[in-house]
Amino acid sequence: ARVVRVSNSAVFIKGGVVVTHDEEKFADVLCVDGRIAAVGADLDNIPSDARVIDADGLLVMPGGIDPHTHMELPFMGTVASEDFFTGTSAAAAGGTTSIIDFVIP
Repeated sequence: ARVVRVSNSAVFIKGGVVVTHDEEKFADVLCVDGRIAAVGADLDNIPSDARVIDADGLLVMPGGIDPHTHMELPFMGTVASEDFFTGTSAAAAGGTTSIIDFVIP
């Protein structure tokens, strides 16, 4: 018997310009279970239930990392205005997917 895997968490980004650290190219991106499964032109074997995102005319970039944030930072009797909820929500809206918060020993 042949097993056919059905993925409810597949995302297919179609027709964008994929931007990496060293190139820009027209390509599709398939993500399965939260990981990039394939990048290339005219991808096949796309799960039939994949969520399709039309990226025609758009840049497709990986999320950024902000290595120096100040969430809830105590300083000179005050505390930074951003907490982890508001700060990471704003970051995600701007394309930042990871932060490294400033540490006070």
